[in-house]
Amino acid sequence: MRIADRLRSGPPCFSFEFFPPKSEEGVTQLFTTLKELADLQPGFVSVTYGAGGSTRQLTIELTSAIKRETGIEAMAHLTCVGHGRVELAEILERFKSAGLENVLALRGDPPKDQPTFTPAPDGFSHGNELMQFIRARGYDFCIGGACYPEAHLEAEGLDAEIEHTKRKVADGAEFLITQLFFDNAFYFHFVERARKAGITCPIVPGLMPITNIAQIERITRMCGATVPMRLRLALEKRKDDPEAVLQLGVAHATLQAADLLANGAPGVHFYTLNRSRASRMIVTALQVQLSAR
Repeated sequence: MRIADRLRSGPPCFSFEFFPPKSEEGVTQLFTTLKELADLQPGFVSVTYGAGGSTRQLTIELTSAIKRETGIEAMAHLTCVGHGRVELAEILERFKSAGLENVLALRGDPPKDQPTFTPAPDGFSHGNELMQFIRARGYDFCIGGACYPEAHLEAEGLDAEIEHTKRKVADGAEFLITQLFFDNAFYFHFVERARKAGITCPIVPGLMPITNIAQIERITRMCGATVPMRLRLALEKRKDDPEAVLQLGVAHATLQAADLLANGAPGVHFYTLNRSRASRMIVTALQVQLSAR
């Protein structure tokens, strides 16, 4: 199934992102999580790709296994980090041989020991160049791309971000998934600007339910997402009660998702951190709401 086709037709598409675990126990936990989410009939799941291809083999194996063993459509991430053209071509050939139909093509973040992104020799500096490469070699993958409602940390403002996004679509992206955000105004403003710029492909909002304060502080520092002051203060009041933090995070993300869907979003992509509880609670509530319409 081509994800872009699914996003353009049918009911709202719920999807989930996972990362390759580092242990056998983690893999077992991942498939337990997938079984728990399968009843929600997700449109697809995606599997991330470690910096420099550190989880490359596991990404391929997991994506293929998910599709084969659960029947859920699975998409592999692919980044430019640490890869030249020859190696990227080999990876794409392995994706094809594994029966994968969808690829999320990204520049990727630099490894932790590198403060700035440096392309590999004979590699690429931007995600759109990777998309060009995939298309030029004749692969028929449905290509997804990333976009940033608050602008990428390295972009010179939202105007520059929109231009980067236009290039991704021109070079092969058939749908886009946003960076996480906690204020829907950023998404709606970005989509409005994108449509005015001629970007017509589906733009899927990405949400991360807050389940741990320290974790979300670290993640938002890395990606630049803004936590609204009212939400920040509410989290601060609950900082010594992990269950209360989770309940607040679920409530906030549920309200976000309901508002996004009511105002035209084609679905919601959840950054799960390989846990199902929060995402399951949110999607269950949303499906009850949608079935009552």
